[in-house]
Amino acid sequence: MTRRRPTRSASTEDLLSTLGRLTAQARESAELQQARVQLAEALQREMLPASLPGVPGLRAAARYSPARHGLYIGGDWYDGFQLPEGALGFSIGDVEGHDVEAAAFMGQVRIGLRAVAGAAADPGEVLSRANDLLISVDCDLFATCSFIRFDPVTWEIESARAGHVPAVWATVDGAHGVAEEEGGLPLGMLPGSGYCVTRHRLTRAGCLVLVTDGVVEGPAFPIDEGLARVAAVAREGAGEDPDELAAEVMKVADSTGHEDDSAVLVLRYEAADGPEAAAARAVTQGRTAPYAPDRRPEGARCPDGEHEGGAPG
Repeated sequence: MTRRRPTRSASTEDLLSTLGRLTAQARESAELQQARVQLAEALQREMLPASLPGVPGLRAAARYSPARHGLYIGGDWYDGFQLPEGALGFSIGDVEGHDVEAAAFMGQVRIGLRAVAGAAADPGEVLSRANDLLISVDCDLFATCSFIRFDPVTWEIESARAGHVPAVWATVDGAHGVAEEEGGLPLGMLPGSGYCVTRHRLTRAGCLVLVTDGVVEGPAFPIDEGLARVAAVAREGAGEDPDELAAEVMKVADSTGHEDDSAVLVLRYEAADGPEAAAARAVTQGRTAPYAPDRRPEGARCPDGEHEGGAPG
């Protein structure tokens, strides 16, 4: 006698059908997420500059590393460009969020900074104008940022910070530290925000290192310790090639256990009274009218006119 296989109950068939449908949906969702990650990373890399500007006596280099976890792609950037007066502008920052939207907003921030930098008097005004511009586009995201202006005629660096990680500095004589000047709110948060400006004349050869928080902070790694490690690396490499120094700084991120993407921007400069600086001044003054900044004291000038001292080199 032939035995017949028992028929499955309707409930069993329904269960198998449901499991199959859920499996297909999960696969489709995973593939969609992977596509979004790949798109965000492609947008990120395409929006980063292919090269950074420099002059005799000042060279710039940068590194970008994607997140270890795919969901965290898309927020960090660095940039460098020439300004109309012969000065150079540099920025680094981190957008809230880690997806295609964050990568697209990062592009808006970077372009916005370039657009306003040519007409702004100093980095504080650059950030203030960029902040109001980003608020006007009615986006829910915000970004931290540091903006640097280097003047090859006066051999001065002016900087302002919008909620971003402090810069690290070091000079070839072994001095080093964290530039803890006052900052302001991240870009895109509050209309009319003001940003303090710090100005330093580069009297000693050295470097300025700017990073995003993915380099110096992790789940169980405090930011102060990360900045201390970056400062130690900068001290050892203050007189070295900026590209090599940027690569060494990026290695600090490997010890933080970070999941975020990360970026490093290094400015390597010679002393103001050196031959390289003299050559840069000659080239700049021959190309355009000398930039004549106001003669306010060195240090930080805030929107309310207060000043703070201190100089990283």
